[in-house]
Amino acid sequence: MVLTDAQKRANEKWHKNHRDRANYIAMRSSARSFIRKKSTLDDLKELQNIIEDRRKELVQP
Repeated sequence: MVLTDAQKRANEKWHKNHRDRANYIAMRSSARSFIRKKSTLDDLKELQNIIEDRRKELVQP
């Protein structure tokens, strides 16, 4: 997809003004890509434990 100069400027402005959200989206995308394409069974077991621990942290007040 080819972007116009105006679209590029708008994207840059959004990223500048929403840095935390942009970083969150990028990290989430990387995590999903790793899980789908590169992870081993051992990686998945470790990640499952990490996810369970994180879920408990978020549920508890």
